[in-house]
Parts: sequence; structure tokens; C-alpha cells
Amino acid sequence: MPTKPTQSNAVIRSKFSADDVSRGRVSARYDVAQRTKENANLWLGVDSLSSATANSPSVRKITRERARYEIANNSYAAGIVSTKANDVIGPSIQLQLGDSKLAERVEKDFEKWAKDIKLWSKVRTMQHAKISDGESFAMFITNRKLRGEIKLDLRVIECDMIEGWIGNLAKDDQIDGIKFDEAYNPTEYRLLKVHPGDYRTISTGAGSWIPRKFMMHYFRADRPGQVRGISEIIAGLSLFGQLRRFTSAVIESASRAAEISAIMHTDLLPEKLAAELADPVTVLDVERNSIMSLPEGWDLTQLKSEHPSTTYETFKRQIINEAGRSLNMPLNIAMCDSSGYNYASGRLDHQTYDRSINIERQDLIDEVLDRIYDAWLDEYSARRSLSREQLAEISDHVWNFSGRDHVDPAKEANADNTRFNNGSLTKAAYYGKRGQDWKREEKQRIREMVTQEVLWNEARQEAKLPPAPYPRGDSQQAAEPVDVEEEIDKKLEEKNNAKTEK
Repeated sequence: MPTKPTQSNAVIRSKFSADDVSRGRVSARYDVAQRTKENANLWLGVDSLSSATANSPSVRKITRERARYEIANNSYAAGIVSTKANDVIGPSIQLQLGDSKLAERVEKDFEKWAKDIKLWSKVRTMQHAKISDGESFAMFITNRKLRGEIKLDLRVIECDMIEGWIGNLAKDDQIDGIKFDEAYNPTEYRLLKVHPGDYRTISTGAGSWIPRKFMMHYFRADRPGQVRGISEIIAGLSLFGQLRRFTSAVIESASRAAEISAIMHTDLLPEKLAAELADPVTVLDVERNSIMSLPEGWDLTQLKSEHPSTTYETFKRQIINEAGRSLNMPLNIAMCDSSGYNYASGRLDHQTYDRSINIERQDLIDEVLDRIYDAWLDEYSARRSLSREQLAEISDHVWNFSGRDHVDPAKEANADNTRFNNGSLTKAAYYGKRGQDWKREEKQRIREMVTQEVLWNEARQEAKLPPAPYPRGDSQQAAEPVDVEEEIDKKLEEKNNAKTEK
């Protein structure tokens, strides 16, 4: 037996026509799709532009110039961008090949070449520019002045220098200085001969097309069909500016208040005021370390400064937290301050950040590192006359990035030993997360063990002692392990309790 419809059901049914109900058609609606006055003001800047039009040359120029200005004048913005670039790249990136002697020799030769051209410093510059400007370019060039036999070098190019002619904007195969083929693959980049902002030479807009084989374009595509990058801190750019303005206003107010030593006030009628004190803004100079007398009816009070207010620190933390969220950066890293964290919550906030770093590194491998190694390997194999089999042997490679050190090394070592014993961790994975080559480290460890035993035997012979096996291992009993998380939380709790008692 059908139930009687409730009042709410009746209201909903009244919105649909009898024809819609008979045909089984129900039209729903969203509140944000309503054309009300409140929604019109809230979504005033909404548009339906394509990714290429939304990131037009003029829009990208304004955003990157403002981002560069904010990074240059805001210590928090500069620290956030620099920290993100350093965390992604690290001091260096280790190339790891196979287990053969050829692979080991190629690894050392590549490391020597990377040091010769300062490769990792240039890659960090590319990463910094990608965050600040939204994109970075690098071109393979020949540098005859390099000390090694490989003359391949990398020239990092600012995105301002990749620009198309105004007359080419309407061509189907060109967008913002990039040519594409039928499959929408970039084929050429138009490089200006002179930077448009260089004070030494007037830019005429002249440029030349560089094949993609010699050019790398590193950016993050957030929309389908996006061909040029936009600043990655654009969502928090206005927040950085507001923080800088608010900080300047607070400092200015505090300094103004500090300039006034005291205030004189009276309840006397205006006609009874002394002539010399009639002006309400009169400034009196008082000799230091002296006793001052006041006219009858006057009183002296010290100015109570209200700046910085108690909400200043809270406001600043919230602004930086919101601004750093666009880069998936937790507050304690963005502010370089973990005073409000305990150990567990600090590590928990790092998980999202570490995951974004891993994704960033994979994009870096695909767009930059693999192409650098391929270009270097082409010249290296030609100079060393490597066979096809040898070239195939060293083509398969892995990039090892530097990992973050654990706060409690003893706990991490115990966990690694457990994983080694149960087979869930290999030497390659262990050294790989530390940015090291496991073969090189293991060989060095074995050499040290053998050298120690040789020195032991030589020392015993010089002392005319009988041969004895070299003692290995630590005879001292290991100290009782300490739970660092528990100790840190306990100290923070004691500190907070002490503040509460005060």
C-alpha cells in the first residue's frame, strides 16, 4: 500500500511538471548555478577561457613579475620557494646503472661531467624558476672550455625569452612561441636573441627556432591542452602581499608608539590653560635623569602600546599556512618553526608534503633528467666508440635522490635491521633512498674491513705479538633504546604546564 507523501516530498513533487513525471525526467539544480546577486558577486571573475587563453603571454608576464617581486621582498615567500626547490633536488642526484665494471666506470664519468658543468646547481635553478615563474627552459649547447672530454653543457633560459611573433598568434601550429605537429607534440621553440628586460640591449623581438631535441621545457600542466606554465604560488600570491603589508603596518604602529614617552592631560577649562601648553600637540623636551614638575591641574601618564596585538602571531601563522598549502607544504616547514608541534604531529604533516615531493621528482625524471642522460650518453658513446651491446647495457638506469634524515637515528637503524632480516629491504633500496650507490658503498665498506685487518696484523708484528684474529663488533653493551617521540611529547607537556601555572 503506497504511503502518504510527506510535506517535503510534496514540495519536491510540486517543482516538476506532470509531463516530466510521466516521462520519467527529473531536472535537479545546484545552488552555485543560480544567478542570484550573492552568487554574482562571489563568482565575479569566472570565465570560460581555454587553457592557452587563460595563460596568455600578458597574464603570465604579470603573474611571474609579481611572484618574483614577492619572493625578492618577502622572507617567507623566498624561504618557501627555496625550501621546496632544495627538497626536490637535494645536494645531488645519484645515477645508478648495472653491476658491471663498464656501468661503474660510466657512473663515475657522468658524476665527473655533472660536477664540471655544475649540473645540480642548474637543475635547482630550473626547479626554483618552475615554482616562481611557472616554467623553466634549458638548452643543450657545446662548451669548448669544459675540462673534460665531453663538451656538452646546459644553458638555463628564463621563460621570458621563449616568445612568439604577434603575427603568429593566429596560426594553428604555434602557441606562445612553441610549434606543434599533427599529434600536438612540441617540435620547436622560438628563442629570442635578447632578453626583453635586458637593459644592455634593446629587444627587437627577433629570435630563432630551436628544435625540441636541444630544448627542455619543464612545467606543471594543471589543465588539458595547457602548453605554458603559470606560477605555482599564484593561489597564495595575494596572501604574501597582505602579510607583508600587515607586518609593515604593525611595525610602523609599534615604532610610532615607542617614540612617545608620555602624555600630559588635564581637566582644566580651555581659558585656564597655560599659554605655553594651549596647543594639544605640543612636544616637550625633558632632560634625561631629571625630575620634572607639572603645572597645577596637569597629570602625566605613560603611553600604553597596543602593538603588536595578541592576534598578530595567530594571523601570521594562518596566512602562511594558507599560502604554503598551494605547494603542499606544512606550516612548520613554511615557517621554519616547529615549536607548536609534537614529534608525531610533525611527522604526520610531512606525509602529504613528501608525497608531493615524490611526484615532483618523477616529473623531473621524465622531463629533465632522462633527457640529460640521453644527450650525454650520445656524445659519450661516440667518443668512447661503445658497441651496440655496451650502449644497451648502460641505457637502463635509475636516479637516486637524497632522503630526509630521521630525527631518531637509533630507531631508524633498528627498523632497517628488522627489514633486512625479514627480507623486506634490500641494500639497493636502502642506499637508494639516501641518494647513494649501494655497490660503491658496499665495496668501500669491504675495503675498510680488509684494510683494518691488514693494519692490525702489521701492528702486532711490529710489537712482536703472536698472530690473533682481528676483533670485530662492539664489545660494549648497547645502551637502552629511548623512545624519542615519548620524550619530546613529555618535555612539551611539561613546558605547557609551566606556562599555565604562571
